[in-house]
Amino acid sequence: MHDARVLIDLGDEAVRLLARRGYTLDLSALEALQSRRNSGIQAGDELRARSKQVAQEVQRTAKQGGDVGELKETARALKEQVQQNEAELEQVRQELTDLLLTIPNLPDDEAPDGFSDADARELRRVGEPPRFDFTPKDHVDLGEAMGILDFGRAAKLSGSRFSVLRGAGAALERAIASLLLDVHTRRHGYVEHAVPYLVNRRTMTGTGQLPKFEEDLFKTGVADRDLFLIPTAEVPLTNLYADEIVPPAELPLALTAYTPCFRSEAGSYGRDTRGLIRMHQFSKVEMVRICAAEQAREQMQLMVSHAEACLQELELAYRVVALAAGDTGFSAQLTYDLEVWLPGQETYREISSVSDFGTFQGRRAGIRTRDEKGKPTPAATINGSGLPLARTIAAVLEQHQQADGSVLLPKALHPYLGFARIAADGTPVEE
Repeated sequence: MHDARVLIDLGDEAVRLLARRGYTLDLSALEALQSRRNSGIQAGDELRARSKQVAQEVQRTAKQGGDVGELKETARALKEQVQQNEAELEQVRQELTDLLLTIPNLPDDEAPDGFSDADARELRRVGEPPRFDFTPKDHVDLGEAMGILDFGRAAKLSGSRFSVLRGAGAALERAIASLLLDVHTRRHGYVEHAVPYLVNRRTMTGTGQLPKFEEDLFKTGVADRDLFLIPTAEVPLTNLYADEIVPPAELPLALTAYTPCFRSEAGSYGRDTRGLIRMHQFSKVEMVRICAAEQAREQMQLMVSHAEACLQELELAYRVVALAAGDTGFSAQLTYDLEVWLPGQETYREISSVSDFGTFQGRRAGIRTRDEKGKPTPAATINGSGLPLARTIAAVLEQHQQADGSVLLPKALHPYLGFARIAADGTPVEE
């Protein structure tokens, strides 16, 4: 969430920056609400001071034996005015908060202009996409032919955009998750967490999913409270420190978790309906870092390298792109996407997004640290996928497929699997 004063001070520059991401800032409405809030605070202070003064006059007059009737009436009237002022001020504060909660983060100058993935700027490519002397299959045809992917039975259970992994496929998902967690915790210094998959409205608001994206969430309830299934472990991991002041000496914090993720994918029907690319339920290893504001960009670059390390461990060809300002997520000021090569589609597809949120989430969630003078100040947050299991499985199957329909598995996975290849009939093969 923004500091209204900062947006107002930026003025036309804030309007320009937000226009880069397709948002029209009504600066006059924001200024009017901020002015009403400031006037309300000033009026309240004056009323309370006057009320205190009259109360003292009542005591002084009473001690002197004077008539306090009129003074008491004045005191009662002032008390009512104070209460009315507080109610009006609370309403204005809520209106201001509601407006600020809908304003996306300001895009960084590094983000290129544009509104779609076609406007992203490629930063680098790593690894050569595999070349085949046969026509490569996509992961759906491969997985179903081997019997390790079953979309038909998943549809029977839950409808479209669900999957069932079987045998070596289920073992492959478990092995990739274990590898990724080990890479992040043993090599990169992240602390693994097991977190709730259901969170409250305050938690979803803290990281920016609410109020704007409620239609994208699965909502349920327990007793007297609304709960939402998490769309990513970013939500509970970041909000672990909501309404806390993290000592500077403990920063940066590096957190990771392996969780299921649930997304309604509202408005996305007709896109990526085949296979593992866009699911209602999938598993993911997530990375979150919390740091001082001046550390954020350095920490983002570090996280990008951590996501890249996972792709390199899995021997996957990929590229890194900077997303266009208008294609950047609501809470982010800059996002790098890691896109993995999918031979079945003959294109690069996003497998990890690493985003620098600046202090945007810190303000919303009340995550703070202290500056050099000891004053509480919003902390910065960064998050990234490290990696989503479904898309990673798709990439492993497609990039490592063989002419006979089998799949040779990356060496880093062999200790976790106990086998090195999945035969064309889905049988694990030790080699």
